[in-house]
Amino acid sequence: MKVRLKEHMLRLMLPIMAAALVAPLPFAAQAQPAGGEASDAGRQTALQREIADRVGKDLRAFYAARGHRPLWLNEFGRPSGAAAMLMHHLRTSDFDGINPKKLRFSRIAKRVDQARRGDIDDIARAEVELSETFAAYVQAMRAADRDGMIYESPALAPVVPTPQAALQAAATADSLEHYIAEMRWMHPLYAPLREAMEDPRFSEAQRRQIWTNLGRIRAIPAIPQGRHILVDAASARLWMYEDGKPVDSMKVVVGKPELQTPIMAGFVRFAILNPYWNIPDDLVKNNIAANVLDRGVGYLKNGGYQVLADWRPDAPLLDPAKVDWRAVHEGRAKVHVRQLPGGSNFMGKVKFEFPNAYGIYLHDTPDRHLLREDQRQLSSGCVRLEDAGKLHRWLMGKPLPNRLRDPEQIVQLPEIVPIYITYLTAKPEGKTIAFRDDPYSLDGVQLAAADSGRARSDRP
Repeated sequence: MKVRLKEHMLRLMLPIMAAALVAPLPFAAQAQPAGGEASDAGRQTALQREIADRVGKDLRAFYAARGHRPLWLNEFGRPSGAAAMLMHHLRTSDFDGINPKKLRFSRIAKRVDQARRGDIDDIARAEVELSETFAAYVQAMRAADRDGMIYESPALAPVVPTPQAALQAAATADSLEHYIAEMRWMHPLYAPLREAMEDPRFSEAQRRQIWTNLGRIRAIPAIPQGRHILVDAASARLWMYEDGKPVDSMKVVVGKPELQTPIMAGFVRFAILNPYWNIPDDLVKNNIAANVLDRGVGYLKNGGYQVLADWRPDAPLLDPAKVDWRAVHEGRAKVHVRQLPGGSNFMGKVKFEFPNAYGIYLHDTPDRHLLREDQRQLSSGCVRLEDAGKLHRWLMGKPLPNRLRDPEQIVQLPEIVPIYITYLTAKPEGKTIAFRDDPYSLDGVQLAAADSGRARSDRP
C-alpha cells in the first residue's frame, strides 16, 4: 500500500516556524532608539561574552572557533527556523526511541521561552543548552539499539560523535534549517519515514509498522560521502548510493522465510569471475545427496557437479560412485560438492564477496524467471542479482568480461564498498510511503518486544 505525503512536513512546520519568527518581540527589539545598529552590535557583543562565560568544556572549542556567536538564537532571543525544528524533534523524540524526558525537553522549552524576554543572560543560557541538547540527541540516535544488525567491522556501525563534532557538522551545513529538518546526521531514508509518523492519514497499525522500520534504519550510518550498497530483504531490491543519494537500483532474490538473508553489514572487497558454486553443507546433505539417491550419480555429471574430499582449495576429487550418499544424506558422512562454472551454474558469471560468517554474498543468476515474481524471498540466503553486469560496472568502473576461461578469477575492487542488508516493510518512495508484507515475520516480534519493555518500564 502507498500513501501520498506531498508537502506534509512543510505544512506541519509552518505554524511552528511562524510562531518563532513573528512572536512579539522584546521591548528592546520593538522600539530601538537612533543608532540602533550600534545598539544591536552592543547586544551581540554582550551575548558573545555571556556565551563564552557559560559554555562548558565539551563545546568550548566549538564556540571559540565561531567567536562565541550564537547558533540557534539571535541577540534578542528569537529562535531561528532551525531551532524551532529542533524543538519539534525533541518534543517528538519518542519516535526515535528516546524518551523526551531524558533530553530534558520541558526544561529546554522553558529556557527558550524565557529567552524571548530579551535578557542577555537568559539568551546565553538557552543558546548553550540548545547546543548541549542537540549534541545529546544526535549521540542518543547514533548510539541506539542496532535492531539485530550484524557488523563485519565496528567501522560499519553509526559513529557516535563528540558534542563538538555533532555541532560542527550542523554549523558547516549549507543550511542549518535544512540540516535539522532533514536530520542529515541519519541515513537519508530516516527523516521522510519519521515525518510520516505525524501524518494523520496513517492508521495506528501503520504508525507502529513505521516505528519498527525507523529502528532498522537507525542501524545504518548516514554515509554522506562515497558509495554504499543497500539491500532490502522485504522488498527484495538493491540500491547503489553515491554521496548519500541513490543513483541506481535493481531487483534481487533474497532468502526464503526458512532460510532468511541476515540483517548485516560488510565491505564488498572483491569479485570472483567465472565462479564455482561451492554448495553449503546443508544443501549437500538435504538436496544433492537426496537427488543422487533418487536419480543416480549421473545427476552429478549432468548438473556439472564435482565431489571433493573437503573444502580445501587443493582437496582431491572423489569418484561419486564410491561415496556413501546414504550416509551423507543422513548426516553420518560429509563431502564437498561444487558446481563448475558456465551453463546452469547458480552463480552465473560473477559473485561479489563481503566476507562474513554466514556465507552470504551477491551473485549473478541464470534463474531469470524468479526475478519476475512480486515476492522474491526465494533463495537459500544469498542475494541473486537482476543485473550483475551493471553492479560490476559500478563497482569496478569497467564492464564485466564476456568470455572467461579460467574458473574462480579473483579481482579486487578499486576500493572496498560498504553493503547494508536491512529489512524495510515501510519505506519512503518519492513522496509516498510504501507498506509491504512482513515475509520474515520480524515486525510482530519487534513490536511484541517493544510492548513488553514498555510495560516493564511503566511498573511502579
